[in-house]
Order: sequence, then C-alpha cells, then structure tokens
Amino acid sequence: MNECYVPDWAVPANVRVLQTTRHGGVSRGPWAGFNLGDHVGDDAAAVTANRAALAARLPGEPFWLTQVHGTVAVDVDQGPKSWEADAAVARQTGNVCAVMTADCLPVLMCDRRGTVVAAAHAGWRGLHAGVLETTVGAMKVPPGDLLAWLGPAIGPRCFEVGEEVRDAFVTGDPAASAGFVAQGPGKWLCDLYLLARQRLQRLGVTMIGGGGSCTVTEADRYYSYRRDGVTGRMASLIWLAHPASGV
Repeated sequence: MNECYVPDWAVPANVRVLQTTRHGGVSRGPWAGFNLGDHVGDDAAAVTANRAALAARLPGEPFWLTQVHGTVAVDVDQGPKSWEADAAVARQTGNVCAVMTADCLPVLMCDRRGTVVAAAHAGWRGLHAGVLETTVGAMKVPPGDLLAWLGPAIGPRCFEVGEEVRDAFVTGDPAASAGFVAQGPGKWLCDLYLLARQRLQRLGVTMIGGGGSCTVTEADRYYSYRRDGVTGRMASLIWLAHPASGV
C-alpha cells in the first residue's frame, strides 16, 4: 500500500491535497519505496509504476515539472506540455499541480473561495530568488485571501549552510537573520520554514499551516538528499475537485 496522507490543513470543500511518503511503491535500492522522481537514477519502469499508482488516486496524471531551483510559475490549464519551472497554478477542476522534493520545501496554496490552487518548490535558492512571490502573483487573487501549507522539508536543526547563504537572505532583508543560528565560523543552521513564513507574510499571506516535519530525521517516512545523497523524491499535490465525483 502506498502511504500518502492528507495534510492537516483547513481548505475549501472543493480543494484536494495529498502528500506522498517513501512507503509503498516498487522502487529498490537507495530509491526503495514510492519514488516518483524520474531524474534520480532509479529504474524507469519502477518510476512509471509508482506514478501510475499515484495517478489512480487522482483525477488524472499530475503536471510534472522539470524543477531547476528557479522562480517560474506556469499555468497548467494551458495544456499538457513539458515545463521547466518550479511552481504550477491551476483554476480548472481536475488539473493536479505537483512539486517533488527530498529536503527542499514544498508549498501548497489555494484561495478561500476555492477558485485557484498552486504548488511551489522552494529550496533555499528558489526561496531567496522569489519563487513564492512569483507564485502568489500568478494566482491573481488578493494575498490576504490565500491559504498556504508548508510541506515536509529539511528541519531547522539539520540544514547547515555557509556564510554565503545567510548573506544572500540577510543582505536584502535584515529580518531574515532570525532564520539562522550560528554553528561556528562561517557555519549556520537555516530555518527554511521560518524564512518561507516571512516571505509569505510580507506578501500579505497570513493563514499558513504546516512546517513541523524534518525530512532528514524522519528517515522512516521521507526521502532526504542531505541525509542519503542518492535517494528518491516525494510529491506534494493540490487540485480542485470535480463537483460530481468529488475527486
């Protein structure tokens, strides 16, 4: 059985969300379990089988992105194509937005009326560059009407970074210093969750849930690139349900 869970997040009745874990699936070796990444060295047939099992629980195949740690947010309603982007937005029912992670921060968003959904991939590079700002802008609703959920990512006690990462955030925003704890000369622990909340709140998004997991320490549940190097990928998914079927 593929273990996925519905985030504890109060969303409109027609909004559906799903978070996968590493449990289930047919991948073996360092990708063992429910790996959904087709770019990490896993057997292609295994990834195809895992993705098919996931799609069976959804209204259709997710719109998979080629993620590049950038800031591009695409409108998946424009039709199936191959996108190099780090965020997806949808307004049509049944179009599943998805991002894959294994330490980077997945952020799911929707509006309070249930008219638009989005998924963003926010590693530290994309977060700093403005992927959340781009995603919120692409949703084209007042930020105060948005709800956000911060999915499983590397936790604040495990994400050690160098001086250049802290400088990148703090130079443009002194308040970001709250997201870093000194670990020694040139070494800092970085809190992606806090930095993402700051960015969202600055935009006017105040209803923010999630942010309590750690992909590194929860080895029995999540893949972690920082922990394992060669590993699989989880998916964070959001879509608007078909009124008739409820899926």
